[in-house]
Amino acid sequence: MPLLGSHLSIAGGYYRAAEAAAALGMATVQIFTKNNNQWSGKPISDDEAARFRDAVAAAGLRIPCSHTSYLINLAAPDDTLWEKSVAAMIDELQRAERLGLNGVVVHPGAFTTSSEEAGIARIVAAIDRVHVATPGIAAEIWLETTAGQGSALGWKFEQLASMIAGAKSPERLGVCVDTCHLFAAGYELRTEAGYRETMKQLTDTIGIERVRAFHLNDSKKGLGSRVDRHEHIGEGELGLEPFRFVLNDRRFAKLPMYLETEKGERDGEDLDAINLRTLQGLLKTSKPTRVTRAKD
Repeated sequence: MPLLGSHLSIAGGYYRAAEAAAALGMATVQIFTKNNNQWSGKPISDDEAARFRDAVAAAGLRIPCSHTSYLINLAAPDDTLWEKSVAAMIDELQRAERLGLNGVVVHPGAFTTSSEEAGIARIVAAIDRVHVATPGIAAEIWLETTAGQGSALGWKFEQLASMIAGAKSPERLGVCVDTCHLFAAGYELRTEAGYRETMKQLTDTIGIERVRAFHLNDSKKGLGSRVDRHEHIGEGELGLEPFRFVLNDRRFAKLPMYLETEKGERDGEDLDAINLRTLQGLLKTSKPTRVTRAKD
């Protein structure tokens, strides 16, 4: 069974995110290890790291991860921004290792004024620099599939495959698949035939074994919109079927799957709890619909 969780706040201490995940009945958690709109954060103390690790263990959470600052752009053609991004990425991995996290999810970057090819080369060079600076660190870099807004890279499987193939230590890289982003990028997920074809393309380019995690988000925008706008599960353009397919795909049965939907309450109930219940209701269920299989 997949490990269902969410991106939760570290306000008041890292351990609070683990405790919140436990209170919601989750099996995993994703966090920011510092303010996501700042380049640097204060060092993580021994006590903070120990309290988080203890809280994770007490809650029985598995495969926790972090998401990097949104300021990082590993594809940046500007040397100053690129150097700052590389330094920030090194810090993100070191912080994740200190907290005992399995991976660090990062948007690969946007090429802005350069080109797709130049941007990918820049990302590969950045990854290599980060890996050289972090020997012995177990936490992996998980490249996230993106919606492809503007010049953002990572919205095509082929782009991610090129980044991984170009890196000198590809064994330290994984992929985080975001359902909203995939759909917005133009990959069909709403029918069994579409889902099978999309997963075949993923297998043929990146390799299904490279997938380390999922972000489970519905989409406010339509197929191929190239717009990144998350919606609650089953309430957007994706609907429920894509999540049923992912959750019951045996290839992903042991992977962590994190919600990144809007926080808050609805009718007095936590929105994460509502989304989690919706996902749990799709597990190991079948729907007697007849579909056409995608051709292999």
